[in-house]
Amino acid sequence: MKRNLGIQPGALLSVVLVLTLTEVVHAADGKPIDFAHDIVPILKARCAECHTNGTYKGAFSLDTREAVVKSKVVVPGKSGESALVKRIISTDAEMRMPPKGDPLTAKEIDLVKAWIDQGLLWEDGYSFKKSTYVAALKPRRPPLPPAVDGRDHPIDRLVDAYLEKNKNARPQPADEVALLRRLYLDLIGQLPAPVETEAFLTDRDPGKKEKLVRALLGDKRAYSDHWLCFWNDLLRNEYIGTGYIDGGRKQISAWLYRSLVENKPYDQMARELIVPTPESEGFIKGIKWRGNVNASQVTELQFSQNVAQVFFGINLKCASCHDSFIDSWKLDDAYSLAAVVADKPLEVHRCDKPQGRTATARFLFPELGPIDSKATKTQRLEQFAALVTHSDNGRFARTIANRIWHRLFGHGLVHPVDMMGTAPWSDDMLDYLGAYLADNKYDLKKLIEHIATSKAYQARVAAINEVLPGDYVFRGPEVKRLTAEQFIDAVWQITRAGPVKQVAPVALPEFGVTTPPERRLLRATLVNADALMRSLGRPNREQVVTTRPDQLTTLQALDLSNGQILTNLLAAGAGNLRKALPKATTDELIENVYRQALCRKPTPAEMAVAREIVGTTATTESLADFLWAVLMLPEFELVR
Repeated sequence: MKRNLGIQPGALLSVVLVLTLTEVVHAADGKPIDFAHDIVPILKARCAECHTNGTYKGAFSLDTREAVVKSKVVVPGKSGESALVKRIISTDAEMRMPPKGDPLTAKEIDLVKAWIDQGLLWEDGYSFKKSTYVAALKPRRPPLPPAVDGRDHPIDRLVDAYLEKNKNARPQPADEVALLRRLYLDLIGQLPAPVETEAFLTDRDPGKKEKLVRALLGDKRAYSDHWLCFWNDLLRNEYIGTGYIDGGRKQISAWLYRSLVENKPYDQMARELIVPTPESEGFIKGIKWRGNVNASQVTELQFSQNVAQVFFGINLKCASCHDSFIDSWKLDDAYSLAAVVADKPLEVHRCDKPQGRTATARFLFPELGPIDSKATKTQRLEQFAALVTHSDNGRFARTIANRIWHRLFGHGLVHPVDMMGTAPWSDDMLDYLGAYLADNKYDLKKLIEHIATSKAYQARVAAINEVLPGDYVFRGPEVKRLTAEQFIDAVWQITRAGPVKQVAPVALPEFGVTTPPERRLLRATLVNADALMRSLGRPNREQVVTTRPDQLTTLQALDLSNGQILTNLLAAGAGNLRKALPKATTDELIENVYRQALCRKPTPAEMAVAREIVGTTATTESLADFLWAVLMLPEFELVR
C-alpha cells in the first residue's frame, strides 16, 4: 500500500510525520539497568551530599529525573555527550566529580554510563529530596467551600477554591463535539456513532450531558467491555501467556467480567479477591515461575507486592529483597504481608540470602488491628480482608479514587498513582472522593458519574506544562492518547474488519436495545493481543500495570506507518466501505469517514485534500490511504 500521499504541508488534513513524535530510547550493551539497585546507591553515596535535598552546588539538582534533564548536565540516551560523564571520568582535580574522596570505580562509571544510555531510567515518583508529608490513614470528610457562580457540584466547589488559591483562571467548557467524544471514550471506550453524535448535538435539554453520562454507564455491555481493560491490567489478568499451560497461573476473567456487569461494590471485589472463590483465586495465587527463582519472586512475595500496589498504591518490590532504597518500607513489611498467605513457615531472605528467621503475619497498618499468625491460612486471609476494607482504612478508598481520577483527567491527584505516600495536589479533593466512594457503598459507577458530571471534568483540556514533581498545579483535564484497545476498537468500528470470535471466557450480555449497529462489535479487550496491540502498549500482564507509557515509541511509529496488521485492516475496511455505500460519491465517502472518526464534517480545506487522496473514482487502495491519513491525525489519536 502506498504511503506517499502528496498532501500539502499546510493542509489541515496533513498527516503527522509519526517518527518526529517518537521518543527514542537508546539501549546500552549488557543487561538492563536497575535504578534502585544499581544507581541509587551510587548517587546516595557519592553525589547526594552536594546535589540533593536543598543543596545544589553548581545549580545542579539530582532530586528527580525531571531536574536532571532540565539541568542539561545529562543527555538521556547519550552518555558520551553528557557533562556528568565527562566529570566522573576526568583526571583533572578541578573537574573531577565527586571532588572529595576516591573517584568512582570503573564498574560504577560503567553503570552510570549504561544508565544514561538506556534513557536515564528512574523509578516513578522517586525523589532524593526528603519529604515531610505523612499520608493520613483514616478517612476525612473535608468541609466544602461555598459555591461560586452557581457551580454547586462538590468537585467544582473544591476545584474553584483551589484555582482561586493558586491564582489560576477557571478553565472554559469543552466544545460539545470534544466533550461527546471524551465521554464515550472515557466511559465505554468507543467512538459515538454518527446517529448518536447528531442526537446529542441537536438535543436542547440543558441536562443532556448528565443524561448522557448516566446512559453510557448504564450500558452494561459497553461499560464492562471497556473497563475490563483497566482491571485486567491492574489485576494482572490475561488469557494466554506465561504459566497458563502448566498450571502455574490462573485467570479470573469470568469472575471479573461478571463483577463489572453487576457493578459489584469495590470493597466486595477486594474481599472476593483476598478470600477467593475458585473463580477469583488466580489473583492471590500469582504466577508460579518454572525453575529456580529469586526469593523475592516466590508466590508469597508476589502476594505482598500485588495487594500492596493494587489496594494501597504502595511499591513493595524493592522491600521484597531488602529495606527499600526508594521509600520507608522495610523487608519485614513485605515478608509480614507474605506470611498472611503462606502455607508453611516463611523464612526471611535478604538479597536472596536466608536470614535464619521466619516471618510473622502482620498488616501494613497494624494500628487498624492484628492478624493472628497461629490462625489457619483462610482465617488469616479473612482477617486481612477485613483490615483492607476496614471503615478506618481511608487509604483503600483513596487509592482507587485516585486511579479513577487519573483515568478520567490524565493526571492523578497523587501522581504517579503508585506513590500514595506522597502529597496529592489537593488533600481535600482526594479525601472527599475517598469518603464519597465509601459513603456510597463503594459503587464505582457512582464515583465515575460523580466525576464525569462535574464542570471540572467537562472543561477544555489544559495546556501541558512540563513541571518538576511537587510543582504541579491543576489547570483542568489533560490530553490523553487512545489506549491500544481504544485505537483498535475505533479502527474496527470504522472499517467493520474486526474479529467475530471472543477469546475471553466470559458471558457477554446482549447489546443494549439503543446501541447502534456501528457499536455492536467484538471488542479488543475480549481477544488476545496481536503485535499491533502490543506495540501500542497493551502489556503481557505478568506484572501489575497501573499506568501505561504515554510516549510514542519507534516500534509504534513503524507499525502505524507501514505495519502489515494495520495495512490489512485498512484494505479490508476500504473494501467494506465501498460495499456498504456502493453508490456514494467521493465526497459522501469522505464525509462518512470524518463523521465516524472525528464526529464532524470535514472543513472545505480538508475536503479538498481528501479528494486528492481518494480521487474522482474511489478505489480500494485510495480509500485505504485516506483511512490511514485520518487515523494518523492527532485529533483521532488523542482524547481531548
